[in-house]
Amino acid sequence: MSSLWIQILVTIVLVVLLGRSSSAVSVRYDSHGIQINGSTKLILSGSIHYPRSTVEMWPELIRRAKEGGLNTIETYIFWDRHEPRRREYDFRRNLDFVKFFKKIHEEKLYAILRIGPYVCAEWTYGGFPMWLHNTPGIELRTDNEIYKSEMQTFTTKIIDMAKEAKLFAPQGGPIILAQIENEYGNIMEGYGDAGKRYINWCAQMAVAQNTSVPWIMCQQKDAPETMINTCNGFYCEKFTPDNPNSPKMFTENWSGWFKLWGNKDPVRTPEDLAFSVARFFQTGGSLNNYYMYHGGTNFGRVAGGPYITTSYDYNAPLNEFGLPNEPKYSHLKKLHEAIMSAESFLTLSPVTTQNITTNVTLTTYRSINGDSFCILSNIDYLNDTIVDVGNSKFFLPAWSVSFLNGCTNETYNTAKVNSQTQVFEMKTEKHEKHTKLKWAWSPEAINDTLNGNGKFKAIQLLDQKEATSDASDYLWYMTSFENNHTSWKTATLKIGSFGNGVHAYVNHKHVGTWFSMQTDLPRLNDTDEYSFVANTSITLKHGTNIISLLSETVGLANYGTKYDLKPTGLSGGFVKLIVDNSTTIDLSSSKWSYKIGLNGESKQIYKPKSHYAKWNHTYEIPTNRSLTWYKTTIDSPSGSHPVVLDLQGMGKGHVWINGKSLGRFWPSQIASSDGCNTTCDYRGPYSPDKCRNNCGNPTQRWYHVPRSFLKNDKEPNTLILFEEVGGDPSKVKFQLVKVKTVCGLANENNTLELSCQSGQQISEIQFASFGDPEGTCGSYKKGSYEATQSVEVVEKYCVGKESCSLMVTNSLFGVEKGGFVGSKLGVQAVCS
Repeated sequence: MSSLWIQILVTIVLVVLLGRSSSAVSVRYDSHGIQINGSTKLILSGSIHYPRSTVEMWPELIRRAKEGGLNTIETYIFWDRHEPRRREYDFRRNLDFVKFFKKIHEEKLYAILRIGPYVCAEWTYGGFPMWLHNTPGIELRTDNEIYKSEMQTFTTKIIDMAKEAKLFAPQGGPIILAQIENEYGNIMEGYGDAGKRYINWCAQMAVAQNTSVPWIMCQQKDAPETMINTCNGFYCEKFTPDNPNSPKMFTENWSGWFKLWGNKDPVRTPEDLAFSVARFFQTGGSLNNYYMYHGGTNFGRVAGGPYITTSYDYNAPLNEFGLPNEPKYSHLKKLHEAIMSAESFLTLSPVTTQNITTNVTLTTYRSINGDSFCILSNIDYLNDTIVDVGNSKFFLPAWSVSFLNGCTNETYNTAKVNSQTQVFEMKTEKHEKHTKLKWAWSPEAINDTLNGNGKFKAIQLLDQKEATSDASDYLWYMTSFENNHTSWKTATLKIGSFGNGVHAYVNHKHVGTWFSMQTDLPRLNDTDEYSFVANTSITLKHGTNIISLLSETVGLANYGTKYDLKPTGLSGGFVKLIVDNSTTIDLSSSKWSYKIGLNGESKQIYKPKSHYAKWNHTYEIPTNRSLTWYKTTIDSPSGSHPVVLDLQGMGKGHVWINGKSLGRFWPSQIASSDGCNTTCDYRGPYSPDKCRNNCGNPTQRWYHVPRSFLKNDKEPNTLILFEEVGGDPSKVKFQLVKVKTVCGLANENNTLELSCQSGQQISEIQFASFGDPEGTCGSYKKGSYEATQSVEVVEKYCVGKESCSLMVTNSLFGVEKGGFVGSKLGVQAVCS
């Protein structure tokens, strides 16, 4: 080979090597924060769980997170989805976590890998696969060799895949932190000394993976020295790492809260969430992760709890469909800009803290060249205050934090929201309003189970999750009773259940249906709010009486000390007959036959091309009929707006579109009509019961249909419903999620920004007032004074545009200098 060719090859090799090394970074840490290539960085992160959206949604979710000011994305890894059966792995479609991290990297963002592999996350069974629970001799999350071996095998599998794809930052990838275990410190006491041995083993096993990035353990006060212990909660400003060399990290700042069937919607205000973040950084924090930044959807049967809804919106900065949740999204974006503009001060500068009053604290940062930056906080629940800082005075609302550039100029205050609010509407396309869907129907075949014919038997009431291996929400329990007394004509059937519902049949006749949390049902166990005792009168015949009970779960428990051992179904409960109000016959230890799931499930009739379904095509479809399958075809909505399925009129069940599960539905669960807030006082500590909305409405009426689940315009979609308790499918329809109204409220000398989405334009200004407008979006009204040109000015800047912005000043509205002091502009506009 000639010397010229040798030089060319050497050059190519050097270019490749240099290219790799230039993107690879070192990740270290000290008490000030994470150091990337020796430079201390503030981390603004958000949780986006890849299985709770679709592959097609990932790029836009990540892009919007970046535009919102985040520099990092965090996710769990979900063991039950990736290894549903032992050593059988699934990393396809939206389970392709490698692809998800690569999408993060393409946006030049960092990533946090939370392996767990216990995840909590309101995910069924905390993310553990059921085969793990059913492994002989195993004890989960403790010093048990069988469990530790399985946990290590899965953890190593994930780490090896990440290494092979070069996902860790020292390899040139995005991952800068990894987590092992999850909130174990909250429940470790219940495991005794074995729990402490287990957590030490977790740390050793994790470090031995040689990822070259730091490992974290959240909510683990006594974490081994090789781990960074971190904080989860609504507020973490008082948190201090157990190791003085570790940075102060907030791995789960709960941006809202999850929703339960039958409950109202929890709301955490943007003012309070911003306050929590700002206080955390004021007290030395280095990493804040929003749990969740995008909550998404619990497709299939992944929702845990029990009773977690299919929507996992979480009142996050990005809503379930991936759209900005305003004003939370933009208010936090401005907070992130204020934080990052002061990164050099917050990470490197000497700090002094002055308690001006009991509730007011001034934190001052000074650089070596004499520049300064201040954070001013007021933790008083009720009282605003005026604070002197140097030669300047600052109005500091209650429960707020101000960022002061140069300690003289307020650049941000957590309580002063200058971002738009928007009202979404679920809108039916015009041509769809008069289109009546043609439904076919098929009854769930239950003759076999009403006759007591099962697939296996036991002389006891089996645990439902163990018997089904979580293959279905449903398990049939069947037994018989010999009545040799001619006088026994009636009896009371009494059922004690740790499941979430029971449909009872006696001698082929339906005798009752009950669900957890019904106010008229007593609990089977006072410590388990989802357990219940139900009873009903039944008719007995002479001879053999067949009792068939269809037990169900609505997501499995996902949190608590030894939560994995909680009984489900009728296990731990009872089935009794009470005759003549005096004789009790306990059938719990009788011979029971069992059948897993529904016949329709086993035959997969939810698939469009299933050959097993026998559909009835009748002019009038039966309604309010339990245990019934419905099928129709429906065209895809045009455009790019998010699509939802309106299931008002249906009872409870499961829904599929083109064979893909949208999840459980239960619109007949209505939230109580009291306890909601027209406005929410952000001041004071937040809890999920503090601010609620959606009173008196179905807990969840609309169900997300990702565009990628739908077929093209020329081919109809197959929609299949399983209705469990009775409903009316004639009301079912697709709708589009559109912005109906946008509102903005901006203080003087601040910018007001309005934006419609997905190509919509501002068509009308319904309200505009520069002065002291009152009310909130949808109920604005003029205050005691206003500029007469308010509407005309806003129309000039905004009408006919997808978005607009204007600096709110006296001069803009024709007010003489000094005329209006401390005024604000309120605007309400229509998008169309």
